[in-house]
Order: sequence, then structure tokens, then C-alpha cells
Amino acid sequence: MTYVDCFVAAVSKARRDEYTSFSQLAGKIYREHGALDLLEYWGEDVPGGVQTSFPLAVKAADDETVTISIIVWPSRAARDAGTAKVMEDPRMHALDLPFDGKRAIMGGFESLFGK
Repeated sequence: MTYVDCFVAAVSKARRDEYTSFSQLAGKIYREHGALDLLEYWGEDVPGGVQTSFPLAVKAADDETVTISIIVWPSRAARDAGTAKVMEDPRMHALDLPFDGKRAIMGGFESLFGK
């Protein structure tokens, strides 16, 4: 069964192209270090909430949208080893985050069923 890391971030709508380029390069690096895939999603229909919502979770401003990144790994062990290599990769250190990383949320999830 696969294992996934899921990241949710608020990104300025004006920085969509920059975010896309960042994600493409990050995806290449993650794949080189064992990830099966990196999937990126740009929020289009992400309603705010009163108590809980994606926009509230990342404190999205009016000029931002919510993005979701999913990194697919073959296993938790592959994720732990691969992420350690990604964090040591100088190309990752050279990238500027096109969003406020302090407002991003993330978590690792094991597959219950599926691929």
C-alpha cells in the first residue's frame, strides 16, 4: 500500500505561475528521491467556513487561494528515507517558497485501500 504526504497552503492568486514552476521542480526532486508522484491542486471551489474550512486552516487572505499537494510514496519507510534526502538536496534549499510556510499544514497518511 502507498503512503502519502499531504500539504495545504494559501498561495497568492497572482503567484499561480510561480507556484506551478516551484511545484514542478519540487516534484522532480521528490521523484528522484523515491516518490512515485507529486500531485498539485489549485483551489477553485473552496468555501470559507465559520469554525472550520480549508481557508481558515491556512489563514487564507482574500487575494489567496488554497492549494493541495500530495506526494505519493511506495511506503512510510520510503517516505522517511526519501524526505531526508530531499531535505539535504541543495536544489531544495535554493528554492524560494511562493507561499507562507508558517501557515501551511501537512501530514502523512497510510492508505486504507486503493493503490
